Amino acid sequence: MAATARKVEIPVHRCRFCGVTLEKSFVDLGATPPANSFLRPIDLDRPEPHYPLHAFVCGACWLVQLPEIRTPEELFSDYAYFSSFSESWLRHAETYVDMMIGRFGFDGDALAVEIASNDGYLLQFFNQRGVGVLGIEPAANVAAAAEKKAIPTEVAFFGRKTAQRLIETGRGADLVVANNVLAHVPDINDFVGGIGTALNPQGVVTIEFPHLLNLMRETQFDTIYHEHFSYLSFLTVERIFIAHGMKIFDVETLPTHGGSLRIFAGHADAARIEDKRVSQMRARERLAGLDGPEAYEGFAARVNAVKRGLLSFLIAATADGKTVAGYGAPAKGNTLLNFCGIGSDFIDYTVDRSPHKQGLFLPGSRIPIYPPERLAQTRPDYVLILPWNLCQEIMTSMAHIRDWGGRFVTPIPEIRIHP
Repeated sequence: MAATARKVEIPVHRCRFCGVTLEKSFVDLGATPPANSFLRPIDLDRPEPHYPLHAFVCGACWLVQLPEIRTPEELFSDYAYFSSFSESWLRHAETYVDMMIGRFGFDGDALAVEIASNDGYLLQFFNQRGVGVLGIEPAANVAAAAEKKAIPTEVAFFGRKTAQRLIETGRGADLVVANNVLAHVPDINDFVGGIGTALNPQGVVTIEFPHLLNLMRETQFDTIYHEHFSYLSFLTVERIFIAHGMKIFDVETLPTHGGSLRIFAGHADAARIEDKRVSQMRARERLAGLDGPEAYEGFAARVNAVKRGLLSFLIAATADGKTVAGYGAPAKGNTLLNFCGIGSDFIDYTVDRSPHKQGLFLPGSRIPIYPPERLAQTRPDYVLILPWNLCQEIMTSMAHIRDWGGRFVTPIPEIRIHP
């Protein structure tokens, strides 16, 4: 009797904004461990869980996204990233605070609420200027660092439920700040709806997020990892805000994280004048084709070209007897290394300023993490900068590697050896 063919069930994923079935692949980066699941020495003899890292684009609203494989509680309840260890990010935050106070006149009667406030890196500057502050941070270990800076911080995931609690306790926000968090929420409707709930009638919300247009043009595929559920264009974000009764009235381009947007929004009935930069951004994205399928095709091929270029460099360097170390232990670096199959056979170690990462090992690649002083001790021929968005800051602060002939290398958007 002939065997009956086994039916293979293909998972059905739906868009987290509009609910349409996701059928268009953006890029498949294989299966990787979560990018911030750093390993302790005791973990090295244990298997690591790997999860699919396959981004899709919705054919209705053009939201690029990962299906929810792991929950936010698994990813963010204990977190290894502390914002205050980046000098450039601190300067970015302080400049923002000065701009917002100057533009909108926030004072001691105002309340600034930051979602995903991390270790208080930004709210401390509002606090210093006499503006009331409140942080909402899901990672208890990071929130504790903020509390030590006298930044009131609630340990919670933000959404409509948390927002309603703020309103019921008299903590409606005059300003809601959400930097690099919109991409991290699986239920984007609950998150944006919560902002509308928490925001006072004439309040302002600013949100910063890496710009999908830059990700595509610069082949920044390493910014795709399990903590980033969404990859955002202006057109899609505007559509989401409109659906929740809010209006974007201004937008700025920023150099952070390889190219980001900062949107300014409020309640739709707050009667704010729309800046011309909004219509210019709409036109720019439509010209790039982000409201149609063609722009998203071919990205995977460019990603594979970056992989081949990096591997070719490392193979040649190793064959020539050269040594390579890494700088940084960012999440993006772990996507890059795991997708390219790079381990300690090519990179001896990496260094990081954060003491919370030193002494650990990168997930997947299992490359050890040391303090930056290790570079001067071993004098590698090449230093591969994994947080390439901070390359100028790093090359300036670590300029002494050139004293022994060492050279910096960046992998994105293509391999580059810096003089």
